[in-house]
Amino acid sequence: MSDDEQRGRRQRRAVVASAVGTAIEWYDFFLYGVAAALVFPHQFFPTHDRYTGILLSFGTYFVGFAARPLGAAIFGHMGDRLGRKASLIATLVMMGLSTAAIGCIPGYASIGIAGGLLLTLGRVLQGIAVGGEWGGSVLLAAEWSQQGARGLAASWPQWGAPAGLLLANGAVALTTALVGDATFASWGWRIPFLAGTLLVAIGFAIRTGTHEPPAFERMKAAGALERAPVREVLRSHWREVVLTALVRTGQQAPFYIFSTWVLTYATGLGFPRRDIVHAVLVAAAISMVTIPLCGHLSDRFGRRRVIGAGCVAMVVWPFAYFSLLEAGSLALAFAAIALALPIHDLQYGPQAAVIAEAFPARLRYSGSSLGYQLASLTSGGPAPLIATYLMHHHSSTSVAIYIAACGAVSLLALALLPDRQGRDFDRE
Repeated sequence: MSDDEQRGRRQRRAVVASAVGTAIEWYDFFLYGVAAALVFPHQFFPTHDRYTGILLSFGTYFVGFAARPLGAAIFGHMGDRLGRKASLIATLVMMGLSTAAIGCIPGYASIGIAGGLLLTLGRVLQGIAVGGEWGGSVLLAAEWSQQGARGLAASWPQWGAPAGLLLANGAVALTTALVGDATFASWGWRIPFLAGTLLVAIGFAIRTGTHEPPAFERMKAAGALERAPVREVLRSHWREVVLTALVRTGQQAPFYIFSTWVLTYATGLGFPRRDIVHAVLVAAAISMVTIPLCGHLSDRFGRRRVIGAGCVAMVVWPFAYFSLLEAGSLALAFAAIALALPIHDLQYGPQAAVIAEAFPARLRYSGSSLGYQLASLTSGGPAPLIATYLMHHHSSTSVAIYIAACGAVSLLALALLPDRQGRDFDRE
């Protein structure tokens, strides 16, 4: 086998390992979000009214986001010091164990408030795991790719998000169909959490067969690895960390409103829960096509143009979104939910390549992870809480304004972030 053939084979395996492994991790992470919207309020916080129970449930959901920057720092250091592969395997195992543990936590009726506390701890561990996962998956795909196809290659780990969302909601829909709504709310919700261990085993088998990207191997051979990558990236590249986090605002906050909070909101409007879950499934399935498409478009037309178009769309779309949801028609509500994620993908598809290109190779895992995961703390995690508060005290228009403002923030940050699409990873 020639060197080019061997590189092509390793590149394909790296992309598959990134996409499949990320899909499994997001399955675990999103499964919690679905349960937080549909089950946890009455399982772990039944003594409160509906509004307070939802807030408490989404509060435990938020701590997973708060923990993600910690995971970015821990596994970013490991990835820049020991290698992308070792870090990715560690995050996958950690995510699988914590998700299975959540599926075993007794409810309020058995152990009282201790159930909520254990739930929060499990969510923190999930957050730490996914906080380290994204950077490694993106780098494994991007650093193996050719320069002119990096946007497409780096979009495949992004593809893992709707794939995981599809798996999570599909598991909930399948379990509900098998055991019924009442049984699912009682104990059936635990089945998808425990089943995640099988997916983790598959991901583990795939990732152990990958190779480190050539750029990292050359740095390691030359003794050019950074001793304290997190400290160094915060010292010398803090602007890139801040700007990449802000670039994500117009994508991150809307995503969790469109995929998780909408389950609570739409069922509150009187739509059947099953139909809303199915609409989210359709949105995720479409997104699995539009994410790599937008990544490819960024290679052809430029990352900034594609992401910028997505930011502008996100300023306008939320007002149409809520109008469709509140029209009283299931068909219009279904269309709103199904279109939301593909519109969001104009930003999300090219985003991984933009963030990876913002940092030099010796600091890339730490810098990319910190920038990406800080947005989870500032925009993704609070989004369902903010939307719940705005809807309770104001109206859907206030939620639409909030989403539009997030899109405007991303557009400004994109303009300030240096364009490094031409960076050659192989020559670093």
